[in-house]
Amino acid sequence: MSTSIGTPHSAALPRLGRGRAVAAGGLIAIAAIAYQLLTEHRIASLGLFALALALGAVFLLAEFGYTGAFRAWLRHGDGAALAAGILVALVAALVIVPVSALVDGYGGFIAPIGLPVIGGAALFGVGMQLANGCGSGTLYAAGGGSRRMWVTLPFFCLGGLAGSLVLPAALRLPALPAVSLAAQFGPWGGLAATLALGAALIALVLRRGPRPTPRQIGIAVLIGALAGGAFLLSGLPWGITTGLTLWGAKIASMLGADLAHTTYWSWDGPKQDLAGSILHQDSSLMDLGLILGATLAASWRGSFLAQRVPPARQLLAAALGGLAMGFGARLAFGCNIGALVGGIASGSLHGFVWFFAALAGNWLGIRLRPRFGLA
Repeated sequence: MSTSIGTPHSAALPRLGRGRAVAAGGLIAIAAIAYQLLTEHRIASLGLFALALALGAVFLLAEFGYTGAFRAWLRHGDGAALAAGILVALVAALVIVPVSALVDGYGGFIAPIGLPVIGGAALFGVGMQLANGCGSGTLYAAGGGSRRMWVTLPFFCLGGLAGSLVLPAALRLPALPAVSLAAQFGPWGGLAATLALGAALIALVLRRGPRPTPRQIGIAVLIGALAGGAFLLSGLPWGITTGLTLWGAKIASMLGADLAHTTYWSWDGPKQDLAGSILHQDSSLMDLGLILGATLAASWRGSFLAQRVPPARQLLAAALGGLAMGFGARLAFGCNIGALVGGIASGSLHGFVWFFAALAGNWLGIRLRPRFGLA
């Protein structure tokens, strides 16, 4: 009897110790980044990092994501989670649309509508279902200990790097001009138009099936408010994939790749990002914060060490999904956060176009999932 009782107890002690070690490692990494930002007197960046930590914890504890939301709507007509995801953008729009139009130094994500956005978003949608995660989902799940996302994340970075090499040529394809609702109707008229289009999209998603619960609505409002705060601190909407593309470029450069003479990495912004620290780019800094915030939340919840390694076929899907998401996001000017949330919250029509193109990609991705042993 003593053996049967003592065995699980003694087995739990090393796991408890490892859990504390994970939490301690996360805290050390957070402290090191915060110290670096303080020594550089980057107080706004420190605030941005703190917001990203909060976002990582909220996403993980709430299990808030877009991949399952698209799948629930397409397979079962349950649009509650997807409607909550759109609500995030509308809450952020309350800040982003008027401030970007009225205050110098602030700008939204306004992009042309063409084949890069449509094709890139569709490819991203396929990748979401294969990897079982989106842009934000990949980061917070990886931070939370998901072995699947530990595979997806590096391939996401690699796909983003590949997309950056193709993007200059893709931008030469025919496209409609960028449409900013604030530019068309003024800051307040543009906000009203954004909210009206967003409400219509939510109504479409909820035309049948359950409505979002109060908890889902509350979490969406919280995430949207944090996204709005990130905008006020950085001057641009929250984005994820620019940072991941930079990580891919940094790794490629360390391995000897010469990116400085490629078109994308010779543009002023990417050129400065590649030459500087990964802490100097807001997207990259927030990506780190999202991962570390999720790590602390998972350690507190005790789920970090409970993750299992998926079968080989599912890991292959994770790698392919990461490549597809990274490549597609770079062509489509962002992922579910930068293009969908950031685009809609900026009053840009390309955010709404991204939604429908990604919807088609998710539909295809759902049909490919069984080939990789995914339910």
